[in-house]
Amino acid sequence: MRATEQMATIRKIINDPVYGFITIDHPLLLAIISHPFYQRLRNIHQMAFAHLVYPGAVHTRLLHSLGAYHLMCTALRELKGKGVVLTGEEALGAKIAILLHDIGHGPFSHALEHELIPGVHHEKLSLAIMQELNKEFNNQLETALAIFTGTHPKKFLHQLVSGQLDVDRMDYLNRDSFFTGVAEGVIGYDRIIKMLAVHNDNLVVEEKAIYSIEKFLLSRRLMYWQVYLHKTVVAAEKMLVMIIRRAKELIAKGVRITAATAALEHFLHNGAGRTAASKGRLLQDFCNMDDHDMMATIKNWSRHTDKVLSQLCTDLIERRIMNIRLQSQPFDEAFLLQKRKEIAQKMNVNEEEASYYVFWGEASNRLYNPENETITIQYKDGRLKDISEVDNALINVKTSMAVKKYYICSLRVR
Repeated sequence: MRATEQMATIRKIINDPVYGFITIDHPLLLAIISHPFYQRLRNIHQMAFAHLVYPGAVHTRLLHSLGAYHLMCTALRELKGKGVVLTGEEALGAKIAILLHDIGHGPFSHALEHELIPGVHHEKLSLAIMQELNKEFNNQLETALAIFTGTHPKKFLHQLVSGQLDVDRMDYLNRDSFFTGVAEGVIGYDRIIKMLAVHNDNLVVEEKAIYSIEKFLLSRRLMYWQVYLHKTVVAAEKMLVMIIRRAKELIAKGVRITAATAALEHFLHNGAGRTAASKGRLLQDFCNMDDHDMMATIKNWSRHTDKVLSQLCTDLIERRIMNIRLQSQPFDEAFLLQKRKEIAQKMNVNEEEASYYVFWGEASNRLYNPENETITIQYKDGRLKDISEVDNALINVKTSMAVKKYYICSLRVR
């Protein structure tokens, strides 16, 4: 069989509602996408409980990763067209890195990130899963791992995967805007990608894209406060957190708590408490969990004998989301404690139990963080400037400060 005929046999087309056709044209990419660890992403919502506010937001992590892969392919073609030297191995490594960048997300993504495995970020789990896949695929993911961890000498490849202007952010803004119907999230991703360039192995953007970059950053901020940190979304996600915390507290007290699946059962009772020798088994259990495990378990717990657990589960299932109030200044502590006492009396529970019915915290978002990865503008004369330093910049030091909102959630008393 000739090489062209062989390539034709492995070329797959995926019809994406946002970009149209996405092409998978390498056997290793196909093998990774077909792997159970990756296919699990079909059953994890990209936006957790945002669909309770925006009913169309039921797209998955798998869709997002394919979209980010598509944008990576486009970006690599543009850079190669501008004379950036890229080997076939490096291009493949970048594509694999972006395909797998979110593979470490657990049920309901960020909402439960530090609850099932305390203190472990999803990127650390993504790396562990990639390392496990590397073993299965005979070390063919070495370049992808170097790009993912930022140890590859061509830094711009890592910046395309994880940075202030990465294809991950470009896809989720565009995709989340599409599925929620929130027009503020629409960005000129195609123009931004056209304007990408490389200087001293770092990603830069041509001067002509300044306004597109500013729109990208402003869109991200608007999407956070209008969608990702929408008050009802925050309340629903915090309810889920309280459900898990209550279940763990009951388990610690010896109360019988059973999850719907063995994998979730393990993490509820043991967390990540296993020896290094069983790391592979731990990852296997983690990759057996998705949103379905959690929702089936919550449905079961809605009939549990513990009043607090069953109340929270029932309310979440029936979309009786907690009342939530947000403000720019911290709440007075006396007000918070009084609110908790009132709910304790109304629900006939003690104040310790009432802490699951009334709780508070803060949400924050930063428009642009120049202390982290920067967005560098390259002018026609060769000068380089951070986006916050360009003439008449919308994005400046002041707008780079984190914006905080303080919230209090309280049970809807029937």
